[in-house]
Amino acid sequence: MATTTEHRNQLLNVIQQPVVQQLLDEERQKVSDKEGIAFHSINAQFQRPVEHDFTADQRDHTTLLFGGFTFRHEYLIKSHFERLGYSTAILPTPNTVAFQKGKEYGNNGQCNPTYFTVGNLVQYLEHLRDDKGMSVEEINAKYFFVTAGACGPCRFGMYEAEYRLALRNSGFEGFRVLLFQQKGGLKQAEVKAGLDLNTDFFMGLVTTINMGDLLNELANQIRPYETVAGETDRVLNEALYFLGEAIKKISVPQVNGRLREILADKRPSALSTLDLVVKFVDLLTTEDYTQPLREVSRRMNEVEVDRLQPKPVVKVTGEFWAQTTEGDGNFNMFRFLQTEGAEIITEPIATWLCYMLWQEKIKAKDRRMLDETEGELKWWELRKRLAMDTKYYKKRGAMEFADKVYRRQYDRVREALGGTTHKIVDMYEMEKIAHEFYHTRSEGGEGHLEVAKNIYYTVKGIAHMVLSLKPFGCMPSTQSDGAQSAVINHFKDMIYLPIETSGEGEINAHSRVQMALGEAKAKAKTEFAELLASMDYDLDDLRAYQQAHPEMNRPLYVVPEYDDLVGTGARFARHLSERMIADGIKPGYGAQTQQDAELAAE
Repeated sequence: MATTTEHRNQLLNVIQQPVVQQLLDEERQKVSDKEGIAFHSINAQFQRPVEHDFTADQRDHTTLLFGGFTFRHEYLIKSHFERLGYSTAILPTPNTVAFQKGKEYGNNGQCNPTYFTVGNLVQYLEHLRDDKGMSVEEINAKYFFVTAGACGPCRFGMYEAEYRLALRNSGFEGFRVLLFQQKGGLKQAEVKAGLDLNTDFFMGLVTTINMGDLLNELANQIRPYETVAGETDRVLNEALYFLGEAIKKISVPQVNGRLREILADKRPSALSTLDLVVKFVDLLTTEDYTQPLREVSRRMNEVEVDRLQPKPVVKVTGEFWAQTTEGDGNFNMFRFLQTEGAEIITEPIATWLCYMLWQEKIKAKDRRMLDETEGELKWWELRKRLAMDTKYYKKRGAMEFADKVYRRQYDRVREALGGTTHKIVDMYEMEKIAHEFYHTRSEGGEGHLEVAKNIYYTVKGIAHMVLSLKPFGCMPSTQSDGAQSAVINHFKDMIYLPIETSGEGEINAHSRVQMALGEAKAKAKTEFAELLASMDYDLDDLRAYQQAHPEMNRPLYVVPEYDDLVGTGARFARHLSERMIADGIKPGYGAQTQQDAELAAE
């Protein structure tokens, strides 16, 4: 024991020698520089980086940057922002180079929407610096970026921190990143904010998002059946420009004239309330948005389509950003599916907004049950119960009202565009069909919606196949995939394919989609062939009747829904046969029409 103690003391004496201590310190510093490891305790508290405000006096010479939606959404949102007096610029659709920059300048272990969106901002700022010749100070002074803020188990709650980290690492420290809820959301009394997040801002933003949703869906309905390739996109681009110019001309609703002068001087709070009422009534009744949309629908209806062909219908769902973007972030999946002969149904942003409203209603209900349990109310405590019920019904009523108003406004836009697009799904129905497989109180990402939409679109006969796009390492989507195995085992005829997206692996992803799509194509062709076999009319008869009625070859012609048919081609064929029966047309109509045409030619 004495020998051991003596040996230990000798070692301590050696370690304490200055030369040895210096070598240890040098090695620690090398490891610290290379790995970012601190060998000393840090007692200082975290200090939030200094925020650089965007103030009202900077508005004339500062450009608002934003992105992250589809091009149609972004163009309409840009028009709305310019209508409110902001100078704006849209970030390009994120590409693989942006993804690599996000990985280079950001933290490890992030999901690819983080890398794509963060890297895309850095890439744009580098373009301003390297290609436009602007200095970093000039960029920081003349530009700022707006994004949404959030919290929860998803990495979306870390986006702001990731933007700031990547900007600092790429040499753009101090660049302004503003969140929607920054400085109190709608109320920003402490500063004269340059970005006025008021009622006009959000009402117009939500409306233009709805318009973008429905324009995308309408185009996806038309594009697979267009008789002239590229005609849908040509007309859509022209219509989009027309729509953007119409939005810029919409005046901001408010109280005007002498009444405004009086209230502004003597009752500013009353003026604010009255302005809010005017804006809300205008939102419910105005034709400022719907009238231009009717012109857009008229233009889109000029595209000629041929629906009498079997094509698989693919519902695209998954993580919010991956199922929305149109570039490398989801392997350009929408165009790939359409190139492969599919009709796609994309997910509107409106579904996400209604999901958040539903969450608030459910939380209020759950909170009420907890309050009753924790409070152990007695039957005679009527006042206490009344207060509790009042609080609940006030919150629930407000959310129900907001949900109904939002759906009404969405339907107004939908009807103005011809009414052929889908309504927003019922969130209570989605809860009911998903809860058996995925607990609907589990939040994060799309929650139970991925499971619900897979069942909904398959069982209701709306899609032949469901494709779920999600980022690598996305926890909520990974949980959903675990539940989907039980869903697939329960619904044997379901075609469901999850695809994890990243900046690489596009060829492999497309190959997997092709295999699943082959099965969906076979299902669509079988459906179409069995329908023709069950009818007295053959395909020539249907073609002849279709050609004799050109109004049926227009995109906004409404094809009925049938419970036992999924494909647009099969539904259109049955509808043609029903019209032919109603018109008293006998089988062989196609051959007779061809014979009459030949005689007329002679």
